[in-house]
Amino acid sequence: MAPTGKIATVFGGSGFLGHYVVKRLAALGYIVRIAVRDTESAMPLRPMGGPGQIVPLYAPVHEEAQVARAIEGAELVVNLTGILAERRKGDFMRTHAEGAGRIARIAGSANVRHLAHVSAIGADAASPSLYAQSKAAGEAAVRSAFPAAAILRPSIIFGPEDHFFNRFAAMASLFPVIPITGGAAKFQPVYAGDVADAVLASLAPAAQGQTFELGGPEVKSFKELIEFMLNVTNRKGWVLDLPPGLASFQALFLERLPGKLLTRDQVKLLQSDNVVSANAPGLSSLGIVPTPMDLIVPGYLARFRRKA
Repeated sequence: MAPTGKIATVFGGSGFLGHYVVKRLAALGYIVRIAVRDTESAMPLRPMGGPGQIVPLYAPVHEEAQVARAIEGAELVVNLTGILAERRKGDFMRTHAEGAGRIARIAGSANVRHLAHVSAIGADAASPSLYAQSKAAGEAAVRSAFPAAAILRPSIIFGPEDHFFNRFAAMASLFPVIPITGGAAKFQPVYAGDVADAVLASLAPAAQGQTFELGGPEVKSFKELIEFMLNVTNRKGWVLDLPPGLASFQALFLERLPGKLLTRDQVKLLQSDNVVSANAPGLSSLGIVPTPMDLIVPGYLARFRRKA
């Protein structure tokens, strides 16, 4: 589609999910501002649009003036910003709650027409996990500052660039044992393309002010998902489900390593199910048919497949 001159600002647009959202907005003719901390990380997305259509912009969510500059003149704003582990104490709240609230407040003041905020299933102010607490605080801040915002809560997201199946497939290719914790916890993996479609569908007037929970067509335990990955890659690894206490002790050391393979907060998070709530509006409410894992995952895990 030819450029429309309309502007969309995507915070966190250089991340895994951002690639899908930016591509769809560009296809609709929007000038897309990718608001990020590291503009170099957004440069690979520029070919998704025509000349000057994809604009990487330095705008960390904790900097008021930069956030305002990124939003100025935008018709719609999408907040995809999120972290899985803290570098410094308080990063969850600074990013998921304060940052989200700042974006929503400034978007409201700038008369932005639509705001889509991506949170997570499991967002809960009473959760023992700081991640889940901060996600809930972010939702509350967004709803307070921009009541018409659409809030989307995906379960674990899969796709070629994901940090779930790819990480465990890499582990299985190197080690005979795959340690996990919370193996009985239920997940409802959702395809990144479906989540991106949901973000755009949630911008429709009928979706404003609603909260959607996004899950795929299958509910599986954490352990079952690892076994699915092993089957897809033709591996015979042993899945070792560690008790929470032992996993927390292990995380005490792992969270100090680069990449933070496991943190104590994640151990807490993995003790709860991560599935769509009964009667919650979801993909079907937005007119989207969820994509099964076996249509997507085997293709991108082929590089990890053990030759017979």
